[in-house]
Amino acid sequence: MMDASETPTAATDIVDLRSDTVTLPTEAMYEAMRSAPLGDDSRDSDPTVRALEARAASLTGKTAALFVPSGTMGNLVAMLAHGERGGEVFADGGAHLFNSEIGSMVTVAGLVPRSVPSRRGAMDEEMLAQAIRAASSAGRPRPALIWMETTHNGAGGTVLPLPHMARIHALGRESAIAVHVDGARLFNAAVALGVSAHQIAAHADSLMFCVSKGLSAPVGSLLVGDDALIARARAFRRIVGGNMRQAGVIAAAGLVALDTMIERLREDHEAAARLAQGLAWLDPALAQPDHVQTNILRIDVTNSAHDAAGWASALRASGILVQASGATQLRLVTHRHIDRAAVDRTLAAFSAVAPQA
Repeated sequence: MMDASETPTAATDIVDLRSDTVTLPTEAMYEAMRSAPLGDDSRDSDPTVRALEARAASLTGKTAALFVPSGTMGNLVAMLAHGERGGEVFADGGAHLFNSEIGSMVTVAGLVPRSVPSRRGAMDEEMLAQAIRAASSAGRPRPALIWMETTHNGAGGTVLPLPHMARIHALGRESAIAVHVDGARLFNAAVALGVSAHQIAAHADSLMFCVSKGLSAPVGSLLVGDDALIARARAFRRIVGGNMRQAGVIAAAGLVALDTMIERLREDHEAAARLAQGLAWLDPALAQPDHVQTNILRIDVTNSAHDAAGWASALRASGILVQASGATQLRLVTHRHIDRAAVDRTLAAFSAVAPQA
């Protein structure tokens, strides 16, 4: 957990569980940013950016990597680099791609979404195979990309099992379709599975991960893949306005994140588990502790008198910030600023609101 030497949240009287993107840099990150060697990354390169890209490639077992400002851009340039316009992208219906990035997918990449039935973020493998066969028939958009997400945001931070990922990747190879993994919280998945990021990335042709969520760097994501893919993606990064100048200022924090913040993610998972257990004790309808694998909780308020927005408003009055997801769900995300006291405050706030709801 965060100790006294670390930078606190901007407002220490607030428990902010809306996302792990609210994390602030550590002092080591600030120091690295102040002293980073710099260059023009869009011209003759920035040495700190190149160091971060090399580190990302090494951690994931890929030959190349590309630093981008956001995960959304990383996913977008992956789509542009992999698929031709008009091609179909196969993903589960609850994927972040379909719920939050559909605009860039359709309008910029020119690709067609194809939803596949899934369970807790894992696509039904036989249904995926059937969808690919159907897409390969005459008169349909051609298959372009198979898409997996781990950890899975919409399914409450669930982690895809490695055997499932291996079978999906094998299906992609058999069908000559590239496989991309939205691994925004890749290292949460690795810690939860007790494996390396390399072992997860082995089941994908490309993968995107963020350093700006639980890893606590202020900005940035990495797209990893082979040399040819990353060369194409680098060209598309320029086209969509993602080239930066002395980007080493922020890349330096990403290097510190990858060197120092991965193993501590298990503390976030423990905090999420404790929240889930407390909420289930308060009302078993609110949470299922056995479904909490990482740092995201999906809280079901269907059976209460308040909708999700009403719960979020009532909790805000107690200094607890959560995200309303639709009418019946709250999303809570733990991170390094959520210590045991913050968990206790959150449970007390829920306990106070629950009788009203």
